[in-house]
Amino acid sequence: MTDSLAASIAALKEMVDEAGLIAGFTGAGISTESGVPDFRSPNSPWKRNTPIPFELFMSSEEARREAWRRKFAMDDLYRGARPNRGHLGLASLVTSGRMPAVVTQNIDGLHHASGLADHEVIELHGNGTYAKCLTCERPHDLSWIRSQLEEHGNPPPCRACGGILKSATISFGQAMPREPMRRAQKLALTCDLFLVVGSSLVVHPAAAFPAVAKENGARLAILNRDPTPLDGIADLVVREDIGAVLSAFIAGK
Repeated sequence: MTDSLAASIAALKEMVDEAGLIAGFTGAGISTESGVPDFRSPNSPWKRNTPIPFELFMSSEEARREAWRRKFAMDDLYRGARPNRGHLGLASLVTSGRMPAVVTQNIDGLHHASGLADHEVIELHGNGTYAKCLTCERPHDLSWIRSQLEEHGNPPPCRACGGILKSATISFGQAMPREPMRRAQKLALTCDLFLVVGSSLVVHPAAAFPAVAKENGARLAILNRDPTPLDGIADLVVREDIGAVLSAFIAGK
């Protein structure tokens, strides 16, 4: 372990130990160790499979076919991804009772896979591991949708009401989910340490929560590979490898 890494871990541990209530906030950077590509790296596959805007998805059957093609192309790239040291470190903080929930911009479901219950993960951008009917909200299995698409050439309708099926994620132009946003806001207002992990903090409105916490008296720690717009107001900025830092918080280590 380098001196820089050891110092970063020590500084973050001190902040965690002094905190009564911690809010965790994660972005794509926490999942890259698991093989899930982020959005802004050079040659990111997301640039070849850009998500279809919600309005276009709703108005065009051709756009819906293309949206599902891109969805499954991306799924194939990180099929079998498992939670890494970063996910497990945050899960340990939740289990300890210090962190009520992890607020995440991610759609990969890896916080759930790390052992966290549904109420311990606040998904601001939805979840890409299943689909949902946009009319009746019935969940649908992705493998069934894929088999129907490959067999018939078009994505199937909802089996319950015939409505349009969409990955249970929030697309560009789609309204943010009210309850997760409310819960994230409450956590930002009540925590005394807001810990950002692997987020560029440029996607709004989600990126506003760290500033809300800071304005309400919380300390702000940012663990991210690249600079963020909020580095200037943070109490601690760490540029070290996310997994290497958060592995120090895994229970039993």
